[in-house]
Amino acid sequence: MLPAFARLVASTLPEAERERLRGLQFADAGHGYDPFGLHPDFVAFGEAATAPLYNHYFRVESSGHENIPASGAAVLAANHSGAVPFDSAMIWADVVRNTNPPRVPRPVADHFVPMIPIIGIIFARGGMVGGSRGNARTLLERGELLLIHPEGVPGIAKSFKHRYHLQEWRVGHVELAIRHSAPVIPVAVVGAEEQMPQVGRIPISVAGLPFIPVTLFPLPLPVRYHIRYGPPIPVNEMYTPDQADDPACIREAAALVKRTVQEMIDQGLKQRAGIFK
Repeated sequence: MLPAFARLVASTLPEAERERLRGLQFADAGHGYDPFGLHPDFVAFGEAATAPLYNHYFRVESSGHENIPASGAAVLAANHSGAVPFDSAMIWADVVRNTNPPRVPRPVADHFVPMIPIIGIIFARGGMVGGSRGNARTLLERGELLLIHPEGVPGIAKSFKHRYHLQEWRVGHVELAIRHSAPVIPVAVVGAEEQMPQVGRIPISVAGLPFIPVTLFPLPLPVRYHIRYGPPIPVNEMYTPDQADDPACIREAAALVKRTVQEMIDQGLKQRAGIFK
């Protein structure tokens, strides 16, 4: 039932776009899915399903796509915010739309996301993977594109007064990039941090979620998203794979990526005309 529904939604894409997505390269495990559950029909479904938000609600404006490698392993490292992870979905949709041949970024999710009924399956079909070292290692060794939010849950849970100030920046993204010889592509999202101002949280677990956010509005505001991809940070050339085990090197590399993303955010804030423009 779900594959048939996915194909039906995907059929709303223009024929040229459906044809472009047929060129999607993925590691077919022999039954139409890759080992993590990705299926091309669901990639097309994901693009079609996110199109109303991408085109008309958040009106995504993006640049720097030339900095996304056309092939080979790389790590997209982006800021995270908004109470509900629409930012991840918009980055995913933007990369799929603006790479040719199309590339599917593999969002690395916190452990609870794959556990969410139905949603976890749909996300996996579109490319999401659980956040384990083994998953990340396998994907990078296969030359895939990871999407990682080093702020993690604290980023998406930040209060409105802390918007656009990066929270604790985890170092795993650079450790993976150095160990598996992949560059890091810094990504800055401006707009998402105002979409659902968070005023509190209910500290109870539901379907694996660590808490329920309390937001000023029940639905996201129609803010405009601005997504920027910066030039690759060649941590794979700055450090040797052996240095992936050196805490000082990892902290240094992570600090460089964090500083770059923060500078891109600050620049984006100066350039935008307003929250809804």
